[in-house]
Amino acid sequence: MYLNKPPFSYRNDNKIPDFADAGPICVMDAQCALCARGAKWIAHNDRNAEFRIVPLQSELGNALMTHYGMDPGDPTSWLYLVEGHGYASLDALIHVGQRLGRIWKVLAILRLVPSGLRDALYRAVARNRYRWFGTADLCSLPDSEVQKRLMT
Repeated sequence: MYLNKPPFSYRNDNKIPDFADAGPICVMDAQCALCARGAKWIAHNDRNAEFRIVPLQSELGNALMTHYGMDPGDPTSWLYLVEGHGYASLDALIHVGQRLGRIWKVLAILRLVPSGLRDALYRAVARNRYRWFGTADLCSLPDSEVQKRLMT
């Protein structure tokens, strides 16, 4: 889902801590094993080393979520920022795939699924992610590629 806010609107929000916002940014649950795998997938497929990852539980992650009208405590929340625009749900995943390029552009096929169904599918997986995939600590993953991209 596209989050309808003006590009870079967070720069004018005094509740958002200052941060370097060049390049794509993923705000992800740092306690979710599925999200940790997603961060690892992004880090290892990001040929240009431009993606950065912000833990949802951080001050910055919380503030960005709130700015985009999302509940940081909601297990279905994740946010992708690119060129000042915000995306959530499977739309965020589609845009990440487009940015990563190569085979990952195939994620665009998800656009064939009606947006309401896409969002419902995403919410179903997100609500059950701890039960199905377990927990992890994204910030302490030993993966150096993930560590280089973390903004904490």
